[in-house]
Amino acid sequence: MWNFQSLLDAGGVTLEGGGARSGDGRPSLTNCPGPFLILSTNVGNMAEKRRPLLGFVGKLPSGTTAGNSGKTHCPLCMGLFKAPRLLPCLHTVCTTCLEQLEPFSVVDIRGGESDTSSEGSVFQELKPRALQPQIGILCPVCDAQVDLPMGGVKALTIDHLAMNDVMLESLRGEGQGLVCDLCSDREVEKRCQTCKANLCRFCCQAHRRQKKTTYHTMVDLKDLKGYSQIGKPILCPAHPAEELRLFCELCDRPVCRDCVVGEHREHPCDFTSNVIHKHGDSVRELLRGTQPHVEALEEALAQIKGTNSAVQERVKAVAADIRTFSEGYIKAIEEHRDKLLKQLEDIRVQKENSLQLQKAQLEQLLADMRTGVEFTEHLLTSGSDLEILITKGVVVERLTKLNKVEYSAHPGVNEKISFSPKEKAGLCRGYEVYGAINTKEVDPAKCVLQGEDLHRAREKQPASFIVLCKDATGESMGRGGDNVQVTVIPNDKKDSPVKTMVHDNKDGTYYVSYTPKEPGTYTVLVCVKEQHVQGSPFTVTVRKRHRSHPGVFHCCTFCSSGGQKTARCACGGTMPGGYLGCGHGHKGHPGRPHWSCCGKFAEKSECTWAGGQSAPRSLLRTVAL
Repeated sequence: MWNFQSLLDAGGVTLEGGGARSGDGRPSLTNCPGPFLILSTNVGNMAEKRRPLLGFVGKLPSGTTAGNSGKTHCPLCMGLFKAPRLLPCLHTVCTTCLEQLEPFSVVDIRGGESDTSSEGSVFQELKPRALQPQIGILCPVCDAQVDLPMGGVKALTIDHLAMNDVMLESLRGEGQGLVCDLCSDREVEKRCQTCKANLCRFCCQAHRRQKKTTYHTMVDLKDLKGYSQIGKPILCPAHPAEELRLFCELCDRPVCRDCVVGEHREHPCDFTSNVIHKHGDSVRELLRGTQPHVEALEEALAQIKGTNSAVQERVKAVAADIRTFSEGYIKAIEEHRDKLLKQLEDIRVQKENSLQLQKAQLEQLLADMRTGVEFTEHLLTSGSDLEILITKGVVVERLTKLNKVEYSAHPGVNEKISFSPKEKAGLCRGYEVYGAINTKEVDPAKCVLQGEDLHRAREKQPASFIVLCKDATGESMGRGGDNVQVTVIPNDKKDSPVKTMVHDNKDGTYYVSYTPKEPGTYTVLVCVKEQHVQGSPFTVTVRKRHRSHPGVFHCCTFCSSGGQKTARCACGGTMPGGYLGCGHGHKGHPGRPHWSCCGKFAEKSECTWAGGQSAPRSLLRTVAL
């Protein structure tokens, strides 16, 4: 990376008096004004409504193909581009046409302003600002909102690629439409290959008479028809006599020799040919990330088309079933049939509208993606180093924005429509009729939970409950297929959910089972269509696993052990004569049957003996009565 002094030392730029010469000794373009147009932006006259562009290709001039129309012709005026400006959405429009668009005002609440920019705005500093209105327009091609820079339309990026394409197009048509770059009054006859300027006959003669340009190479326009690229020097907007040949890495913009001497004196600068590889690679990387989206969107649109066809086919099939079923019921059935067909049409319209809306959104996104990809590919393959660097900012911003757009690659609705001829449909003209369209939608707010152990469970033992799905009217769905999701989370380990199983009973009920691993409090979330059902979420108290009794259920130790003195009982009773267990009528005997391991009186109960599952041998040395 070079600074100003190193550029001088390397011979890239030399200073001679008040002018400038390149390192090879050629004179600068001080006396050869470039192609820049100074345009005035009159926001007050932007009252013309935008014209529809659906017939754009059909309105192109004769001899112009659709393949190159986007490169040379304005989508508004349909003519060759005149001072084309590149919008942030990567569409190009004439400056005059943009000025005629109806502007709108929005409140800008950002902390600072950073223009998507060009020669007209590339030298503006980032300035914080308070709430203030921001003037904007809508892109005439894609309706994208375009916030105009502080300088208005003329501060937007100049599309140099489009200008070059227009020049080539004009050369192929005998130069019609090209005017002299110096006087801007007469038609072009020759081109100075040294200055890269188009000249009329008068300016060509004057060009040869000047001492500095006497030996410049002049070529007739008709001799340039075979050229595939014809570029003009891009001059500095701050120093119109200087060509942009350098790039300031600190400010991330092209600069001229005078800029390096002045405002960018201490900044790291280098020639555009030396930095194009790094910046070009970053644009290519963004392009590689954008291209897959085009294929994904095309595939999504193909799926939508297929789904739409499937919906149409299903509608036709169901309509045929409905008509066949209604033939035997004369007026009552005919009336019922008409009602069913109307209901079916409403379903078709609803589904079709949903698909058409998704289709329109994806088509617009695909068009934006294609525009970004095609423009960037064209920029990278046809643009010069300087043109790529000038356009890089708006291209990077657009591709980055497009890459962040979220979209669904699957149709938003399905083709599931069915007819049930045996289902009762109520009375029609006093007759009971049958036949209904299955369009029930489950209503999560009406779904209920059922089960005796809904709020309690045991560790390491299966727990279960039932989810009953209902529609908006509170009726059972009577069928399966709904998306029921159940999550069981320990309150003390929220990152370790319990595995759950949901079984579809095909009748509108779902059997949910899970096995908690540890005792504690758990939170259960039950969702249908990603919405909570009634009573969800709820808590479940998980107790320790049920423990069986290791002892015997007896009347006393003496009886159950056959009179053994060493046999003990958890009731704490003893007998005289060295007996360690309980006996009828003796001290500590509870007076009724009980468990020898824990002393509980209920035969069907959980053991609460604190010693665990294995009891002392003296407690187990008993026999059943």
